Formats: sequence, C-alpha cells, structure tokens
Amino acid sequence: MPRSPRSARTHAPLPVIGITGYLGAGKTTLLNHLLRVPGARVGVIINDFGAINVDAALVAGQIDEAVAITGGCVCCLPDAGGIEPAIAKLADPALRLDAILVEASGVAEPLAFARMLRAATGRGTRYGGMIEVLDAVAHDQAPASDVRHVATTLAVLSKTDLLPPGDREAVIVQLTGSVRAANPAAAVVPTRNGAIDPALVFDAASVEDPADELPIAALFRAAAEEAAQAAAREEAAREAAAQEEADLHGSSHGHRHAHAGSAAIELPTPVTASALRTLLVEPPPGAFRIKGRVSVRGPRSVRRLHVNVVAGLVHLAAAPGIDPALPPETNPLPGELVLIGPELDVAEAQRRLAELAERPPAEAAEEASAWAALQRLQRLSSPD
Repeated sequence: MPRSPRSARTHAPLPVIGITGYLGAGKTTLLNHLLRVPGARVGVIINDFGAINVDAALVAGQIDEAVAITGGCVCCLPDAGGIEPAIAKLADPALRLDAILVEASGVAEPLAFARMLRAATGRGTRYGGMIEVLDAVAHDQAPASDVRHVATTLAVLSKTDLLPPGDREAVIVQLTGSVRAANPAAAVVPTRNGAIDPALVFDAASVEDPADELPIAALFRAAAEEAAQAAAREEAAREAAAQEEADLHGSSHGHRHAHAGSAAIELPTPVTASALRTLLVEPPPGAFRIKGRVSVRGPRSVRRLHVNVVAGLVHLAAAPGIDPALPPETNPLPGELVLIGPELDVAEAQRRLAELAERPPAEAAEEASAWAALQRLQRLSSPD
C-alpha cells in the first residue's frame, strides 16, 4: 500500500479514533499492538474508571505523546470535560502525529462517546471512527442486535484463538451478524492478541523509525515484539489446528495479523465531480477506508481535496496546492486514492478507480449537482 509522505502530516486533518468495549475485552491489548507500528507517531488519550490509571501505566514509554484522563467515565464528563483540550494538545502540528487514539473506560456508552469525540474535534482534526473490541469468548452475552454497535465502524473480535476450533466459525458469524444488524457498513475483523492491520486505523509514514527520531520508542517496540513472539511460540504449542489458525490470523515479520486488501491509483489530472461523488456514495464492495488527495473539476474552477472515508463516514477537506490561474490540464500536483478493507474486492475496487480516472464529464446539470453535493459534504466536514 502506498505510504503517505512525512510532509503530508502537516496538511491532512488528523484522525481522532475511539476505542471502546466492555471491561476485559482487550482494548489495551489492541492499543499496544497499534502503538508498536514502526514509523507511526501516535498520540493517546486514556480514560480509566477510577483514581489509579492502570491502563496509562501499561502503555507508558511506548507512545510519542500521551494525555491521561482519570476520575470517571469519558462519556459522562460535562462538555467534553478534558477530552477537548487533550485533543487540541495532541493536534499541535509540531508533534507531527499520524493519529490520536482515545481509549474509553469499559463502562463508556459508545454512542455518547462517539458524539463527544465528534464535538471535541476542531480545526486540523477529524472524527476517524469508532473501534469496538468484542470478547469472542464471552459471546453468549452478546444479543442478536445491540444498539452499542450503531456507532461501531470497526469491530475487533478478540480472543478468537481461545475458542474451540469447532465453535470458532459459528461465533464469528454470530458476532458479525450482531454488529452489521446495527451498522451494515462496519468492518469486522477476528483477531488474536489484538493484532489487526494498522492500515484499517491510520497511516504510518514509513516502515521504520527515521534516523535519530524516537529511539526510545524503537527500543520499546523491539522489546514488545520479542515478548509477543515468545508468547506466540508458547501459544502455538497448544494449537491443535495450526493451519486453521494461520488462515485466520496470518503472519508477517512477527506481526500476526491478516493484511487488509488494498487498491490504489495515481490521478495526474483532475477527475469529474460526478465520478467522485459516485465513488463516495456507492463505494466498491468491502471498501472500509477511502483516503487520498484528488483534484476535482468544477463548473468554473478546480478544487483540491483531502478525501477520508471510514465505514461510510465521509470527510472532505481542502488540500493546498491548486493555483486557480492554471488550467486543469496543467495542474502540477497529481493526486492519489487508496481503498482499503479486510473484505475488499480488490479487482472491482481497481476497476472502479480506473473508471474514476477515465470517466468523462456528465451532462452539465448532473455535474453541477455533483459539485454542489461535494461542496455540501465539505461544509459538513468542517468544524467551523
């Protein structure tokens, strides 16, 4: 998957992503996995229900900048209580973060938590979705449909490796059905040890830490990786169905997660408004994330946009670089789009991206309507 250049961090809105789930479901395990991504700069806000912030101690030393909020359930703090200033602190462009992760306490109500995160984002940030961690071992407690899942954009099914092999597939199907009954656009990923493809959550700017940058973080990641590999070896000895486990979880350089599918295209010239609107409103099957920069031809000008879509939540923001005095054909700044998803139909996604690049303008009235729709989406995406 193409990597974003490091300089792009100062331009694209910073995603603020919630992590929720019942007590003991595996939220901190997932968080630690995401913090070990090489080259990623992640800010973390942790809410712990109680006076002692145990979770903050577990991740201390692995993060580039942290803010801990204690003393109550995050969704009950009045007027976003400590969340908004914490997000504003981490959104400082000088930190050059890739994402802000906000871990709620196990008693947090996901819908209220999502509303709070939306309200707390401001200039330079955007709501990046809600990860819900579901304990597969405790699946008997899960109803057929749960209002908690309405806010879920990515459901992580934890502890699937602890299920009896004969029951595993049925449990995954049950939990997937429960999530998608509430939100059909949500992605559902079975995991072990919280290991998911980080591309489902945020972009890392490089595959390794830059020279002379975050050496302590690199050491912590190396130590954590060694511990994870040792634990994996011990667990592998107990696995009776090794091939089934490999098929379910995959492995890559010690990161035991199944890689999401992706499709990408470079866009050297502006696309039509009608083509972009169609892709955003009717994405290819399994396109959980759509991201990139694109120049769009309007009735009288070309507009350059940052595009971010998560589980159907569309965010458009102005991207710098368009010179209104230049005709579209001589626009010197090419764009690119990437589609990502654990169940992405890669061939269809690639075909749709090619169609986006090649589609000629529609009738003037349709193009005007599509242009207005994109402008409306951009206004709705703005915190102002």
